[in-house]
Amino acid sequence: MTNLDASLREQVRILGEGLGRTMSAARGEEFLALVESIRNLSKQVHQGEATPQCLSQMLNDLDDEMLLPVARAFNQFLNLANAAEQHYRARERVVEDYRAGEQPGLTLLLDKLKNSGLAPQVIYKSLTEQRVELVFTAHPTEISRRTLIQKYDLLDDCLTDYETCPNDKARQDVLHRLEQLIAQAWHTDEIRAQRPTPVDEARWGFAVIENSLWQAVPAYYRQLDEQLITLTGQSLPLDAAPIRFASWMGGDRDGNPRVTARITQEVLWLSRWMAADLYYRDIDQLRAELSMYQASAALTERVGPVREPYRVILGQVRDRLRATLDWLKAQLDGKPYDDERILFEVAGLREPLVLCYESLCEQGMKVIADGLLLDILRRLATFGMNLLRLDVRQEAPRHAQAIAEAANYLGLGDYAEWDEQRKVDFLLHELTNPRPLLPEHWPCSDETREVLDTCKVIARERADALGAYVISMAAQPSDVLAVALLLKTAGLERTMRIAPLFETLADLERAPKVIDGLLSLPWYQQYTSGRQEVMIGYSDSAKDAGQLAASWAQYRAQEAVTRVCAARKVHLTLFHGRGGTVGRGGGPTQAAILAQPPGSVQGRLKVTEQGEMIRFKFGLPALAERALEVYTCAVLEATLAPPPAPKDEWRLLMDNIANDAVEGYRALVKDHPDFVRYFRQLTPEQELSKLPLGSRPAKRKGGGGIESLRAIPWIFAWTQVRLMLPAWLGSDVALDKAIERGETQALREMIDGWPFFASNMNMLEMVLAKVDLATVEDYESLLVEDDLKPLGKTLRVREKQLVERLLILREQTQLLERVPLTQQAISVRNPYIIPLHQLQSELLARVRACEQAQICSTQPEMLERALMVTMAGIAAGLRNTG
Repeated sequence: MTNLDASLREQVRILGEGLGRTMSAARGEEFLALVESIRNLSKQVHQGEATPQCLSQMLNDLDDEMLLPVARAFNQFLNLANAAEQHYRARERVVEDYRAGEQPGLTLLLDKLKNSGLAPQVIYKSLTEQRVELVFTAHPTEISRRTLIQKYDLLDDCLTDYETCPNDKARQDVLHRLEQLIAQAWHTDEIRAQRPTPVDEARWGFAVIENSLWQAVPAYYRQLDEQLITLTGQSLPLDAAPIRFASWMGGDRDGNPRVTARITQEVLWLSRWMAADLYYRDIDQLRAELSMYQASAALTERVGPVREPYRVILGQVRDRLRATLDWLKAQLDGKPYDDERILFEVAGLREPLVLCYESLCEQGMKVIADGLLLDILRRLATFGMNLLRLDVRQEAPRHAQAIAEAANYLGLGDYAEWDEQRKVDFLLHELTNPRPLLPEHWPCSDETREVLDTCKVIARERADALGAYVISMAAQPSDVLAVALLLKTAGLERTMRIAPLFETLADLERAPKVIDGLLSLPWYQQYTSGRQEVMIGYSDSAKDAGQLAASWAQYRAQEAVTRVCAARKVHLTLFHGRGGTVGRGGGPTQAAILAQPPGSVQGRLKVTEQGEMIRFKFGLPALAERALEVYTCAVLEATLAPPPAPKDEWRLLMDNIANDAVEGYRALVKDHPDFVRYFRQLTPEQELSKLPLGSRPAKRKGGGGIESLRAIPWIFAWTQVRLMLPAWLGSDVALDKAIERGETQALREMIDGWPFFASNMNMLEMVLAKVDLATVEDYESLLVEDDLKPLGKTLRVREKQLVERLLILREQTQLLERVPLTQQAISVRNPYIIPLHQLQSELLARVRACEQAQICSTQPEMLERALMVTMAGIAAGLRNTG
């Protein structure tokens, strides 16, 4: 696939023409002509046939009232282009962009592993025991409203119908339906009226499963099953689930006061209700299908000599699911309900289904057993009775505050002033003490009461409903032991996975010592039963040290933690907190997993899927099926055929590069006196807080500078103005110095022989291709004070020099010349994104003038809404936000 497919171009044209007719009907031919003239001029600017100033002047001349509809026009087109591309990727099974020879496939990989000398049984064992956990998070990077996403999904169905139309009449009917959907989208407000609640976010996650993964999972396992039978003659076991799903939606309270214990409990009940409802529908359909009368002795013994034994037992299962739904509805409504038929355990649903499956196989009806019944069993193995396991996340200082208040109440002194050893001794003493630490009711702050109430929700819940308790800002063993004690105090009588999250550069360097300290404690060894989960944070470490230095720190931390756990004979699961953008650890899944340190995967992987990346990877069943295959392949290859360890000289060179990178990054971001002013004047960072993206605030705490800003708005702001600073700053200094030291050839060898370094350079190249310095200069000329403009000029020069260095290093004449699909996708979108940038800079100037009460020719709300539309459109055009 070296060029954008003709069918994709045709579908983009069809959708674009439909949008044109919709706009003409809504606002008249004159408006459509205006939009077309802006688009054509933008195209000329992009091709170098006109100056950016011409386009800027055309947009500046627009009345305030015209800014919003023009912004909406380009926003809508980019969303329609995305819908067409999403459809194309689903059809071609291209979930991500790959370089030549990189695209993974299960058949090819199994052949490769077998030809390398691995026994088929070894491959089979690795696949069936694989544990990949994909965690959907509520990080606010999905900018599109759910109602519009649903319309785009319907567009996808129409495009499928269009491709298979048998005649012109059918084709015209499809085109008419497409135009209806486009009109519906145009007449729908693309900006949410208010921020989604944590429960809204959780419902969105459930919808992804209902609309896509519920179909994709059994379809993918059917494909995997066929491959295993070809390889070994053995099927995938009925209870095998190489890939499972978890969620932070409703459980992640780190810096989000809207996620309370009550919210977490509600989301847990809703998740179970959604699962029970989906199974109820499946069982109802299955009961209609299984009208057979031949049954095994075991099934006949269960239901008696009835005419339709499968329908009888499935009717009983359906009744139990109905009772479960009624019970969960009563829980949500706060009403009492009791019924002995309620299903609490997976086994209660699985056992009668397996009985039916075995009976059908025994009676010579395996072809029937392997239909919907097998699909339901696969879903049950993957989603359980809870749909998604819920992780709980809270920051370490909140736990320390709770323990400190308890110690103070008990007259034990100031816990916060104790050294680490004293804290550990105290916590271990209380963990092994059979008496409760605290009475049921004791005076404490609202913050501590909330922490304890959350622990009580965990204690009341069934173990299979919950995943891990993640501790952000973890820095010492006492941070983990504090959570264990709070859970014990709340009445939890079982163990729960507790995963410390290491985020900043200093945290990552300290991680192996913290984990070793924990695993040296006999009580903790017994508590973990030989299994430890460690989360690696990508976003905050990159914000702290720059992308390249953070990436190397993450790599080294994983290596060291892997060695510690191996020495302690503990099974390690590394939990990767990756975002969608390069500045937050994003990138193609296969490359990212194969870039991990050799030996760190071992068949187990946990990773976050965030915001818009959930929709891009899992929003359509065909895309989701392909994404699951990519994960399986990458983890299998990283486990059975990991890349060789990097050479010692490469590691030494990487140490030097990382040191140079972090110095170059921090010299600007943390030390330059004008940087914060420049950042806030150039970008829409301050205005971003008005965009109702997610339930979580943009800052952990009010006030403060860059340090208090979350990684998502930090990256979002730079993305909007097309400088992409967080993803490349520091790399320019590091590569410049390495090349000056005469290390060019060594760097090329690292790209060719070390997946970690190759992945970093690939992502750097991709993000540099999205930079548009002319656009940056336009923002600067309108928004930035004159005394700050030399800083902007310096940054643009640094970016240009980095591109030159990277092209020399890669021996290329232009960026992305080996990834043509990505290159062309960026190029095709630019004529539609550039007007949005121009509009956004103009709107920022007008909004800020209004706020300063200088001039305000119209309602500020109209300008702000138009500004939000440009943010949404640019995010759609670049296919990522934060």
